[in-house]
Amino acid sequence: MAPNDSAETNGEATGTVVGRRKAARYIVPFAVAGVAAATIGLVPALADSGDPELPDITAQELIEKIAASDEEQLSGTVKVSTDLGIPSLGGLAGSFAPGGGQGESTASPDAKLMELASGTHTLRIAADGPDKQRLSILGEGSEYSLVHNGDDIWGYDSESNEVYHAESDGNERGGKAGERKAPKGVPATPKDLAEEVLAAAGDTTSVTVDGTSQVAGRDAYKLLIKPKQSGSTIGSVTVAVDASTGVPLKFTLAPSSGGKAAVDAGFTSVDFAKPDASSFAFTPPEGAKVTEADELKAEAEKAGTADKAHKAHKDLGSLEDFKGLNVIGEGWNAVAAVEVPGGAGMPTQGSGDVPAQARQFLDALGDKVSGDFGSGTVFKTRLVNALLTDDGKVYVGAVTEDTLVKAADAAE
Repeated sequence: MAPNDSAETNGEATGTVVGRRKAARYIVPFAVAGVAAATIGLVPALADSGDPELPDITAQELIEKIAASDEEQLSGTVKVSTDLGIPSLGGLAGSFAPGGGQGESTASPDAKLMELASGTHTLRIAADGPDKQRLSILGEGSEYSLVHNGDDIWGYDSESNEVYHAESDGNERGGKAGERKAPKGVPATPKDLAEEVLAAAGDTTSVTVDGTSQVAGRDAYKLLIKPKQSGSTIGSVTVAVDASTGVPLKFTLAPSSGGKAAVDAGFTSVDFAKPDASSFAFTPPEGAKVTEADELKAEAEKAGTADKAHKAHKDLGSLEDFKGLNVIGEGWNAVAAVEVPGGAGMPTQGSGDVPAQARQFLDALGDKVSGDFGSGTVFKTRLVNALLTDDGKVYVGAVTEDTLVKAADAAE
């Protein structure tokens, strides 16, 4: 391995790669009758095969290389594996998706893409500029495909022979490579994930070059991103960056608690040649049930509270219903604080809100905690934790239980 010029960088350096874009924020709402963790993840590629000799490069130079990458055409296979310490969502995914459940098409991306939040999956992807992408999730004897071609978005589930169709609404990702347009809800590529992390990096972050590797048969530098603070559930993020093109090929997020990666996204094969136009052509197969996105929206509105899963979502309220979204702390220890509409906390024993056995089950899902804020319950995954106080406040972040309690105390 060639020695690498490791150097720390700060918020000014990381701003280069994302053009001052704000990093995405993820909030995990917790309902009175249960807990739902919203996560997004792509995961591990084939094992690295050797440490190639490459010219020395600094962290600043490598970040600039990512920013300068202009590859808009590629195709390949991605291995997806996510271990957040939660059960596999499987067929339950559709029930937790907004509007999911009754009347939902099995080809709707809201349901299918949430399945990537746990387990291991194989994806095939192709992209040709900002208006053409295809993502296929390969199953055992079946395949789910999501195709974006110009103004049309198609979802097809071969197992049920159902088709979902929507018109592009202009809210897709746009721009150059790594910011290509894609249907809303499509999991990010390794480059998308890397840029979000780099956008959030600042004085609380150490960014260094940590050697070299090979990913999908291509030589790559490894960019290591670590919190300088204690109290985060994130131990480190490693991004393997193609030495030739500057395109991130693999993204690995290791939890501070140790063990296997919580999120790890990477190519097992990749080709930067222009994909064949047929990759983005789609015609509903004969006999397939075609559902329009507008039809699903109308059915959901007509159903009202008939669908229990949808009713639970409405009872919790949309993000607009939460009072005063507030961020406590900074950097990797940032905690989002919201107030549940109506000030409802966890139902208490004997309150009549839930049966005693159900209450015991909910208690088993989390840890009871107390502090200057009062008392509440902390629900945990390996990455995102949330504190729901008994007086109806929610504190969510990629932080430890102690950090959540301190944030709640600081808010009082």
